[in-house]
Amino acid sequence: MELTPRSGADGSFSLWSSAFGEGFHSAAGAFSEAQQKFVRPSQLERWRPGQELVVVEVAVGTGTNTAALLQAAADLALPLQWWGLEQDRQPLALALASAAFRSQWTGATLSRLEALGRSERLLWGDGRQTVSRLPAALQGGCDLVWLDAFSPRRCPQLWSLEFLAQLAALLKPEGRLITYSSAAAMRAALGAAGLQLASIAASASEQWSSGTVASPRPLGESFPLRSLTAMELDHLLSTAAEPYRDPTGQAGAATLLAERQLRQSQSRAVSGSAWRRRWGVASGFCQQRGLPIQ
Repeated sequence: MELTPRSGADGSFSLWSSAFGEGFHSAAGAFSEAQQKFVRPSQLERWRPGQELVVVEVAVGTGTNTAALLQAAADLALPLQWWGLEQDRQPLALALASAAFRSQWTGATLSRLEALGRSERLLWGDGRQTVSRLPAALQGGCDLVWLDAFSPRRCPQLWSLEFLAQLAALLKPEGRLITYSSAAAMRAALGAAGLQLASIAASASEQWSSGTVASPRPLGESFPLRSLTAMELDHLLSTAAEPYRDPTGQAGAATLLAERQLRQSQSRAVSGSAWRRRWGVASGFCQQRGLPIQ
């Protein structure tokens, strides 16, 4: 995969993937995104100092989210039991070799990130297969599951009904699955897996949502979490909510996209484009990763 270094509006290190035609992070910047879309919605202050957090991170990429979690947990004296799933070794290696990336973090955070990158807790390979290599004790035992794969339209393999159900099964009753995406297909799949949904409050540069939080138990409203609006609930009634289906865990992106498009064409639900017109939502907004980072 050809990767090109980029920096976001906050000046933090990121990458652009020519293979996926997407940046690893939003134009706001990797550091800002990690804080706004993952760390803050986790609300780490819910735990007392000394309590261990069990975390599974899907699509580790450059390690920005991991480093942000390591640093935030250390500040709150929260020990971590961390596991990661990642297919490509190159993004993390490029980040750790970058002076720009290293300048974002404390020495202790970098040392721990480097150690995790070498450890057996970072499982390399297709997430659909490596998720089954997680210890059995993690089933129903995770406080947090962070999902930061390329957008559903670019990487539907990691947003399928079946894969999301596997991630949902990792959560404790009060655990949270957190992602930057607001895509209806993903939200519908999480709902089908028995999870309750909340939105992450939008930043000034976003139209209506910064992402999604899901949990086996109702989440309530506590900033930055909020209930889904009427517009978001209506989104789940449109063809945009047709999930990606991958029962074998082996299908390629083109197959998953084509099969979903066929099911959408046969659906009696209102189209996603009609939903966007009804609510004045810009096309492609729900994917949130479509623009190069400059």
